Formats: sequence, C-alpha cells, structure tokens
Amino acid sequence: MKLFETVTVGKLDLPNRLAMAPMTRSRAYGGLVTELTAEYYAQRAGAGLIITEGVQPSVIGQGYIQTPGLHSAEQVAAWRRVTDAVHGKGGRIFAQLMHTGRVGHPSLYPDGALPEAPSALASGEQLYTPDGMLDHPTPRAMTLDDISRTIEDFATAARNAVAAGFDGVELHGANGYLIQQFMADGSNQRTDAYGGSVAGRIRFAVEVVRAVSDTIGPERVGLRVSPGIAMNGVTESDSPELYTALLRALAGQPLAYVHVLEMGTRDLTRLVRAEWPGRLILNPHPTAQGTATVEDATAALEDGLADVISLGSLWLANPDLPERIQADGPYNEAQRATFYGGDHRGYTDYPSL
Repeated sequence: MKLFETVTVGKLDLPNRLAMAPMTRSRAYGGLVTELTAEYYAQRAGAGLIITEGVQPSVIGQGYIQTPGLHSAEQVAAWRRVTDAVHGKGGRIFAQLMHTGRVGHPSLYPDGALPEAPSALASGEQLYTPDGMLDHPTPRAMTLDDISRTIEDFATAARNAVAAGFDGVELHGANGYLIQQFMADGSNQRTDAYGGSVAGRIRFAVEVVRAVSDTIGPERVGLRVSPGIAMNGVTESDSPELYTALLRALAGQPLAYVHVLEMGTRDLTRLVRAEWPGRLILNPHPTAQGTATVEDATAALEDGLADVISLGSLWLANPDLPERIQADGPYNEAQRATFYGGDHRGYTDYPSL
C-alpha cells in the first residue's frame, strides 16, 4: 500500500506517507502549550510527519482565543516538552507558523491594537469568545516598516521553533490568513510594490519564505497554500496565474515541501503538482461527508497527485491511525463539540485499538 512506503521530505526520512494535518485545538491557555498538548501529539507520533496547530509568530499575529505562540522564551520552553515527547516516540514534527492578519481582534492583544493586513478591508467574519461572537474590525493597513517587521517576526519564530526542538516549520499561506491576504486580489488593494500585479501580490509570501529559509535552512521549511479557497472573506480572481507565479518564484528554494489544502478544484491541484519541482503534501478535497477519507488519500497517491497525504479529523479521533488503516478499521468518529477548547475530553481520550 503506497501510504506505507517510505519517503524523504527535506532531510527527514518518513516511515510512511501519512501526515497529520494542522488543526487548531484552542487549548493553549495564556498562549502556552501544556503537558496535555505533549500527550496529544505524542499519541500521534506514528504519523510520517506531524504538522502542529497554527502557532502565532508574534502577539499581533494571533487570531483566535487560546492559541499558542513561538515568540517568547516561555513559549519555546513549553513547546520543548512537546517535541521531546514526540521524538521520544520516534516521531517527526513541524510547527505551523500562522499570522492571521485581519482575522483578529483588539481583545486578543494586550494594548487593544487593531489587527493588521495588506489593506484596510474587514474580513466580514467574527471571532468566537466566551462572551459571544465579536465582529472582526477593519484592520490597519500595514506600512512598509510593518511588512519588514512581520517578515522578521516569521524568521525569529522559525529560529525559536528550532530552539524548541522542532524538525522544521510550515508557513501558513492558506485559509485566508495574512500571507494569502497579500496574494489575493480580493483582500489586497495596495498600489505599492506589495500589491497590484501578480508579481506584487506574491512578493510578501516570497520574502517570508526566503527570510525563514535563510534563518533555519530551506530543507526545514514548508509552505501551505489553498488555491481558489474562499475563506475568511478572501477571494482570488486569478488563481491559476497567481500560483503559477508563486511556485516559479520559489522553485529555486529547495524547500522541504509545498502543502496543498484542496478546497479549490482538482485542476488547481494538478497545476501546483506540475509547477512545483519538490515534494508535495496534499490535504485532499473533503467528501460530501465533510472530511477526506482513507480512500481519498490512497487514490490521490496512486494518481501521482502528491508524495504525502495529510489528514485532519481522522488523526484527531484516531491516535493510532496507521494501525487502523492497516487493519481496515474500525475508526473512531470525531466529536465536533470538543474540537476547540476544553480539557482532555475529545483531545487525548480517543481510544486506540
């Protein structure tokens, strides 16, 4: 079965081609992961590669309550417990660096600042809080100094990730967050060198990738993209041209991988596969039931669409997913009510076979 063939990604030798997709779990109270987080990821160390939940590279990069950071010494020390636990079980783990841009709220920041974005355009979405839903405000348009600082924030967070014991980082350029906000013409109305043309709109993404690669080595860097997605108010009118240009601009960077969240068409996935010369991880398009299946994963690998397949909900509910696949099930069902926040219930208490 191709899912269980070995593959090299960056400088890592993966024992299988089944990655754990990044999934926000909102259990990092005060921005710090806990021993429970370490247990959660260590339970899933049988993955070829674990990609963590989104981790903010700076205070202003936070977009949700109870999400972890990698911008302080205390956060680095907390994550070290997680990476030690995963490595102790023989696993491999990348931290996903996620700056949410305009998908944020002053209530998340100590100084009550506005979230920042390429342009002063609101997402039209809301933030969940224990006190109810709050509208995302109109963000502050980033200055050139803000852009330079944010690129450095990504590089510093990547350095912190390595110090925390991570095998690498994935840059979140998908789901309508900051990197994609720069790329998409529906959220970027700038008229300077970071907007306008396709070349201008991909510039921020390219500069973030290069800065992080220069800091920790390109073989430790992945990039997640979601061509054609309409999420968090982001829209793209020119996805084929946009991603062709992005991938060609990055082709000289020997990155560990590009990771496609397939929420657009399969044709866009094939375009990325054709344009990207390196390893490709695919999070397959969800089925009518709302989540990709083992059959979807197997079919995509057999079709040559990807080198590695990432799955989300199946990993969330089945810490021993490789064993269950090899045994042809049965599979635990993910309990949506416990996805975000809470304690061990719906987090570390899913049974193994």
